[in-house]
Amino acid sequence: MADLSPASPAAAPGPRPAPEPHVPGLDAVTGTKPRPEPLDPPMLPFALGGAAAFAIATVVLLLADAPADWVRTCVAGLLLGIPGTITMLRHDANRRRRRALTHAEFKVTDPG
Repeated sequence: MADLSPASPAAAPGPRPAPEPHVPGLDAVTGTKPRPEPLDPPMLPFALGGAAAFAIATVVLLLADAPADWVRTCVAGLLLGIPGTITMLRHDANRRRRRALTHAEFKVTDPG
């Protein structure tokens, strides 16, 4: 049976290939630079903003005598914003605890 293993570079005939040039843009991919910390912003303002937008849209559509389907869509968005806001309250509380454990300079001001 024939040997199908690749030949070692020392045994290869001919000139050796030039080493690949260093590409600085790949440093983040290859791990030579420290990775930036991921963003972890407070989420409650986004949930409240979305619920408020649906509430305002509901009022505007009711005043403009818009089709009932549009109004129902806005009411559904407002109602779905309630559990979303509650979820984001818990998320932000856990976020504060997580940050206090990993960052010594971050202080939790909650009494609980």
